[in-house]
Amino acid sequence: MRHPAQRSRLTTELRGLWHLAWPILVGQLAYVGMAVVEVAMAGHASVQDLAGVSLGVSIWNMLIISMMGVMLAINPVVAHHVGAQDLAQVPHVVRQALWKGLFVGLLAMALANLASLLFDHMTLEPYVHDLALGFVRITSTALPLFACYRALYGYSTSINQTKPLMVIALLSLGLNVISNALLVFGLFGAPRLGGLGCAWATLISVAFNLLALLWWMRRSPVYRATWPFAQFDAPHWPQIKSLLKLGLPIGVTYFAEASAFSLIALLIAVFGSTQMAAHQIALNFTSLVFMVPLSLGLALLTRVGQSLGAGQPVRARHQAWVGVAVGLGFAVVSATLMALFSRQIASAYTSDAAVIALTAQLLLLAALFQLSDATQVVTSCAIRGYKVTRAPMVIHLTAFWGFSLPLGYVLGLAPNWAPWAPAQPMAAQGFWIALVLGLTIAALGLTALLRQVARSRIA
Repeated sequence: MRHPAQRSRLTTELRGLWHLAWPILVGQLAYVGMAVVEVAMAGHASVQDLAGVSLGVSIWNMLIISMMGVMLAINPVVAHHVGAQDLAQVPHVVRQALWKGLFVGLLAMALANLASLLFDHMTLEPYVHDLALGFVRITSTALPLFACYRALYGYSTSINQTKPLMVIALLSLGLNVISNALLVFGLFGAPRLGGLGCAWATLISVAFNLLALLWWMRRSPVYRATWPFAQFDAPHWPQIKSLLKLGLPIGVTYFAEASAFSLIALLIAVFGSTQMAAHQIALNFTSLVFMVPLSLGLALLTRVGQSLGAGQPVRARHQAWVGVAVGLGFAVVSATLMALFSRQIASAYTSDAAVIALTAQLLLLAALFQLSDATQVVTSCAIRGYKVTRAPMVIHLTAFWGFSLPLGYVLGLAPNWAPWAPAQPMAAQGFWIALVLGLTIAALGLTALLRQVARSRIA
């Protein structure tokens, strides 16, 4: 039985974590809701539209998730300054993070267009090929805007201002729904662009996010103590290098996981539109569910970073494990609901019977990795609060590129050279079975690492 003081401490931490996390959660759900809207509308336009958008989204997702990781470096840096009450250092860090975001975004824009050349070497229906190529070319122009937005997003989160991000995300979701309805289906005289309308809606939403956050920051007094635009700074390469040193391993970590999911869409393209559509729907829904532990993790990163900046490593360790426990509790609920309502979830995305049946099977596999997925994302965020980023990168690379992708290739494609391959290719199901293994390995490795890092900081 817990001592009353321990219960009070636990209750206080749960309240503090939830106070910071719930606006992030609503904002993240709204953000992923945009992807849900786009996939659902493309799916109801046609299976070919959904397949083309799925291929374009596979490249978009890999790049923006990797960029989110690279830009996440600002979070622990600002959180440590806030915890140490060293607010004068924050504006300079934010300005240099924006320069970094501009450079990273332009690089990502070039990489997106290079990656789209892969479509020329894939066996695709002509309409699917042209749609996927157009999707990438349009959305790539949003990448520099997205990177700068994530710099300001991390700054706002780290000074405990998460509600503006929630409000802006909800407004952006409404804008995205309207833009998709107009451009995909050609409502109210707008051009009927099919799946390509999803790309234009994405660009509009990203631009809105950046402009809206700048407007909010300008008008809200809570940003004045750390206002980053009081002066102009040229790129300060030592600061940018420091942010890159911290952020690049996080970006590689995010890429390792995102690519393990997104590359599956490219590898199973040989099996046709039904397999690609089912994979994208299952991935889209699990990404929506993933936002809950991710939001907890982002809030936890801020709280752990601020406690460490204030010189309180024991409190930081307590906060970290409370966050992990909350993430696990949610995972139990999400896994149960996903297993019970897999067909109903699939039916919300498409009316194609074959796609529904296959998606339901993939969602059952997704239910199996909910505990591992929640654990790995919350623990990795807590570790980043300690400004430790390289070891989580190694763990993720090992889990996803060392285990998931090779095993998925063998199970999904059944190559002739692999004697342990199944008699028939398992297509998307084979890859998803491998993902269960990869996420479990990542969760176990990161849990052990968090325990070690927290103990060493106290010592």
